[in-house]
Amino acid sequence: MFRRLAAIPWNSIRVKLVLGLLGVAVPLMSLLIYMSHYSVNVIHNQVAVSNKNLISIQMGQIDSQLSEIERHLVNLAGSEVGVLKMKDTVVENDYMMAKSEVFRKLTSDLAVYPYVDGFFVYSLHHQEFVEAFKGANGLFTYASLIEMREKLREKIRQEGRSFIFNPEWQLQEIQGSYYAVQILRDGNLCLGAWVSLKTLMSPLSVLDTGDTGAMLFVDEYGKPLYATQALQDASLDFTKGFQNYYISGENKNYLVVGETSKKINLSMAAVIPDKLMLQNMPYLKKMVGWFSAFALLLLPISLWFLRKVLLLPLQKMVQLMRRIGEGNFNLRMENAPSTTEEFQLVYATFDQMISRIEELKIHVYEEQLNKQRSELKQLQLQINPHFFMNSLNILYHLAQAKQYGLIQEMTLCLVHYFRYMFQSNNQPLVMLRDELKHIQNYLHIQELRLPGQFKSELHVPDYLLDTPVPPLMLQTFVENTIKHAVRAEGTTLLVIEAVLDDLAEEPMVCFTIRDTGKGFPDEVLEEIRLGKSWLGGKEHIGLWNVHERLRLQYGDRAVIDCYNDDPQGAVVELIIPLRPDLDGKELS
Repeated sequence: MFRRLAAIPWNSIRVKLVLGLLGVAVPLMSLLIYMSHYSVNVIHNQVAVSNKNLISIQMGQIDSQLSEIERHLVNLAGSEVGVLKMKDTVVENDYMMAKSEVFRKLTSDLAVYPYVDGFFVYSLHHQEFVEAFKGANGLFTYASLIEMREKLREKIRQEGRSFIFNPEWQLQEIQGSYYAVQILRDGNLCLGAWVSLKTLMSPLSVLDTGDTGAMLFVDEYGKPLYATQALQDASLDFTKGFQNYYISGENKNYLVVGETSKKINLSMAAVIPDKLMLQNMPYLKKMVGWFSAFALLLLPISLWFLRKVLLLPLQKMVQLMRRIGEGNFNLRMENAPSTTEEFQLVYATFDQMISRIEELKIHVYEEQLNKQRSELKQLQLQINPHFFMNSLNILYHLAQAKQYGLIQEMTLCLVHYFRYMFQSNNQPLVMLRDELKHIQNYLHIQELRLPGQFKSELHVPDYLLDTPVPPLMLQTFVENTIKHAVRAEGTTLLVIEAVLDDLAEEPMVCFTIRDTGKGFPDEVLEEIRLGKSWLGGKEHIGLWNVHERLRLQYGDRAVIDCYNDDPQGAVVELIIPLRPDLDGKELS
């Protein structure tokens, strides 16, 4: 990951332009998305506050109504004649009259308290009910009444015999419906009332909650007890409490707001779908949607246009400049008709500049070639003057001794020697076979000069004889051997070898000139190792000559190495390319 990021050309124009475009587009799109969410949150908050207030008012009214019913039950128990007679009467006829009177009272109270679904009085002594109730649109049937009686008897048995008034109403399920029940006990009588959750919800049943929302009651554990209509999303969560509103549902598209009752262990909640809340802002929704789609569509179009008009021409120019930097000056810009005027001008100017650079390069290269030819010729003319004087001195002594045969042989060798010197003066390269013949002729001259003091051997395979080499390249090292290794007290062996190294990056010819003399002094090897011997001077003019000629001919492709052999003797290794014209620019 980090390598890919590091490989991105952050300082390039195309990267900066793309980042600049994204730097403008992304904040604008982020702002649009934020404003959209902010608008939705504002609507959620307004709807939640409005419904919260409405539900709080209704829940307050419900609590007030339940408190009013409790006070009415207390009044019945303490002041109603019929109830007192049922509690105190022992005679059966009087008891039956009291029951009838209580029934009429309870029936009339239902009209006074329309939010109550039923009143009852239960005689513990006779174990029978006197109740008045509403049919609740036929939902509270006789079977419901029988089940209600059984549940009330069970609760009364659980309460005990003392006066009991529970401040909280109890929830009771009857025939699949839930009722709020309150029971007051006074002696042998129990008075009470029940109210269905549907009745409690009826004032808010007209509240518009959409096709998928609802008004509902939930218990303290978040279980729905009654809803104005069935909820389609089973993942709605009512366990978070109702201190604040929250978003719930499988897709988080329902607003939940509610209020908890102070008289019953239940809460009234409203589930309002987003579809209903946002239906009053269709233009904003459409505008946000269209603008978002337009922004998403505009971003790739802008990148494509930027790439076509600016980035591709820049990339094309950079690639061409890199290739020209590698030396390909024959390349030119392709000026397409769709290219902008500015780039057409840049392309034309660039092509004109490259053409001039190519012309200047050709002129400079030709001048360098002429200079190198002149330097090579000068270096090839640097002939050791001692060889001339020694050769003339040998001829003089042979003439004094009247050894005319040796004089003729010596003279003929000198003729071949100088003929080769003059012929090779105009040639940067000669065949190896001609160079070896010249070396053999030179060694023969030295054998005549120094009879019995050295021997020579040449080991060169025939397939290398046609290898082009710089003229007089080997002679310098042979001269050094004659000068420094040959001594009068013994016979020095001089060996010249040549092998082909075809395992290198390019085929190379390795020459080795070794002798059995004392070898190089340590200070000379140190100078060679540090590169000081290639600087020239009186003592190392021969090495400098060969080094410069190889540098001019081969550049960095030729190598010279000097070291001492074991147990003694000097060794010179010379490595040159088998094909000197590898780059197609052989000197001539």
